[in-house]
Amino acid sequence: MPSSPAPSVTERTRATGPAAGGAPPEDRATALTLMGACRPRQWLKNLLVLAAPAAAGALTRPEALLTCAAVFALFCVAASGTYLLNDVHDAHRDRAHPRKRHRPVASGALPVPVAVTTGVLFCAAAPLASLPLGNLPLSALIAGYVLLTLVYTRHLRDVVVCDLVAVAACHVLRAVAGGVAVGVPLTSWFVIVVSLAALLVVVGKREAELRARGSADAVRPTLRGYTTAYLAQTRTMASGAMIVTYCLWALEQGEGPRTLFHAVSIVPFIMFVLRYNLLVDRGVGEEPEDIALRDRPLQLVLGALVVLVGLGIYL
Repeated sequence: MPSSPAPSVTERTRATGPAAGGAPPEDRATALTLMGACRPRQWLKNLLVLAAPAAAGALTRPEALLTCAAVFALFCVAASGTYLLNDVHDAHRDRAHPRKRHRPVASGALPVPVAVTTGVLFCAAAPLASLPLGNLPLSALIAGYVLLTLVYTRHLRDVVVCDLVAVAACHVLRAVAGGVAVGVPLTSWFVIVVSLAALLVVVGKREAELRARGSADAVRPTLRGYTTAYLAQTRTMASGAMIVTYCLWALEQGEGPRTLFHAVSIVPFIMFVLRYNLLVDRGVGEEPEDIALRDRPLQLVLGALVVLVGLGIYL
């Protein structure tokens, strides 16, 4: 009697279910692709929520640390949602970019419906998930961050100067949210330094993009409205104003060892600004998070700055 044909792979899968280890390979691949589209490396920016509590000496309190961790996670969710929607909106532009064309949505690795659905859910979930913390100003700041980012994606990114201010404002909202969440006062010095630093990073990013491709070949429309001379001048202005503001803050921090540590921290602060400007001049500031993760001299001066400021605040 002839034997029956062996069951196909599809039939065996239907009979036995997915292989041990959880979801089918297709679902796992989609999940990994979705995670990549959320740009986890850029979550580094959300560490700004620690800035205000750290400057106020509040990170010694366990409840403050837990609150900061929760706010960090909320901003990661909110940022991921905006990144997904941004990638869908910019897919046609990204395909003409030498690096961004490999992004999951632009390359077709992540279906548009999945990106849109997940992006909308994340953007809505972040402000709603903050409500149990019982801090309405914090929820308003997260919602404002999401709204500003979406307006930037739809309109402001194509308006010269407004695009710089909008992205810098998103960084400032992160820093302000950390202070509001923990309940520490936000001094004018803190807000000014953070605002100028955010502007410096954004301008450096645009300048590096313009140096890499030139206005004629720029994928980002606003780059055609800038010149490298204008961006370099703006970067110099932001750097100088930030250094002066930081020096004034550092030299007004009480007496004794506290003043000494803050005063000495001026040296690595200036070195940090100088190093960052040098890197932008070399054309490597297009991805600020890459600079922070890869440039060892920048990491060393930043570490020295954090140690000295920390000693001045917590010692």
